[in-house]
Amino acid sequence: MRLNKFLAQAGVCSRRQADVMIRSGKVTVNGLKVSMVGFVIDENRDVVRISGKKVSLKRERVYFLLNKPKGYLSTVKDNFNRSTVIDLLKDKDKKAFPVGRLDLNTEGVLLLTNDGDLSFRLTHPRFGIEKVYQAQVKGKFTKAAIEKIKGGIELEEEVKATAEAKILQATKEFSVIELKLKEGRKREVREILKKIGFPVIELKRIRFATLTAKGLKIGDYRKLTPSEVLSLKKMVGLI
Repeated sequence: MRLNKFLAQAGVCSRRQADVMIRSGKVTVNGLKVSMVGFVIDENRDVVRISGKKVSLKRERVYFLLNKPKGYLSTVKDNFNRSTVIDLLKDKDKKAFPVGRLDLNTEGVLLLTNDGDLSFRLTHPRFGIEKVYQAQVKGKFTKAAIEKIKGGIELEEEVKATAEAKILQATKEFSVIELKLKEGRKREVREILKKIGFPVIELKRIRFATLTAKGLKIGDYRKLTPSEVLSLKKMVGLI
């Protein structure tokens, strides 16, 4: 088994985050530091440690849906001791990690799990998982702006972001719009809107795949139902 997959299945972090840990030299296998992302281990014999702490596979899978508030980072730990979404979980549930990210000032639907395979597929562009956001922006949003977004906005050299957009409310001072996209680059929604002259005032994710925060107060979370987990796995070909 690849080392990054082992760390994800152990519930430590996602595969992408595992790659970062490996490259940084925090991971050892049988006492030897490993920095190669594609390193393969025998999960039944080899001893894996992160910063000296032994890591074992977790057989029990957990799946939580959080209505994330502002002011919390979508990560497990922060080097500057800032609040993270894990702080919102009860102690017995802290073995989960966030799937993808919502930035510090964005609220809404966030999935947390220790299922590394599911997390990897839900965040990989190849699977085209849909995310829907509601944004309040400065200025009066127009149909011309919708067409610009549909045609693709260049965020960096040779990288274009596209999304479906619709206007929910538009006044001279501000507008409320809904954006639907299938990628998940860092601060993508904010950057798209900023590029076309509509800075974000408020932003929340209202749907991730099939999941919404209906019935959840800001800061609250719940377990996913078996049918919700099944649906997500079917979407990414795990069933």
